[in-house]
Amino acid sequence: MKIVMLSLLLAITLPSAAQQEKAHDKGNRKKMAAYLPSVTRSVGGSFQRFNQLNDRIANFPQYKQLKGYTPTLGLGWMKEKNQLISDMGLTLGSSLSGHKDEKSSTIRYIGLNANIGYDVVKDKKISLYPLAGIGFQTYQAIFYKDNSGVDFNDVLSSPATQNSIRPVKFKNEFLLYRIGAGISFTSPKHPHCSIGLQTGYTGSFEKRAWKSNEYQSLGNAPKDRISQFYISLILTNKPWMMMK
Repeated sequence: MKIVMLSLLLAITLPSAAQQEKAHDKGNRKKMAAYLPSVTRSVGGSFQRFNQLNDRIANFPQYKQLKGYTPTLGLGWMKEKNQLISDMGLTLGSSLSGHKDEKSSTIRYIGLNANIGYDVVKDKKISLYPLAGIGFQTYQAIFYKDNSGVDFNDVLSSPATQNSIRPVKFKNEFLLYRIGAGISFTSPKHPHCSIGLQTGYTGSFEKRAWKSNEYQSLGNAPKDRISQFYISLILTNKPWMMMK
């Protein structure tokens, strides 16, 4: 009889404890949603022409000028509270046009940015917001020559030939301002995930001279500024809210 009573008591108390634990976990997730930002991942592109550097490269036919379009990937976070939006991100860009076995060029960059915006639409399903912020980007430009006419044995025997077939690399870095706008859509079935677009303009505060790959100053170096348009597809989610 005691065993039966004990079994009944366990059958009653265990589901109640499980429900309390679930309610507690649900409450914790709500608290996390209120304070922690969403994770953002992006894919897109930026449009920038380094005119001064390209004009200088045009005087040397063994090199190819840089292209204007650069695909990008991004990772960051975003937080919205009382319609005020703040976000911060890391962006990687590469023109993917450099082929080491032929005449070509490529531009690569890494950037950090922080922005503030305001959601002008009071709707849980849609966010529409202007953005403004600052950032920093560092660039590397690489120029490859066509070395198919260089004899293999000459490369082995001559240090001068070895140096002559190496690509030429330059670097630059810029402090930036950013203005833009974004829109995102949230599904009622998945309130902790959204998809959207961001687009805008990035500019540098001043022109900066290109330097060697070791960041050494060079005489008579061309100076460029950032005047860049960008667009990105943004995927946003709160991974901790999906934990069971």
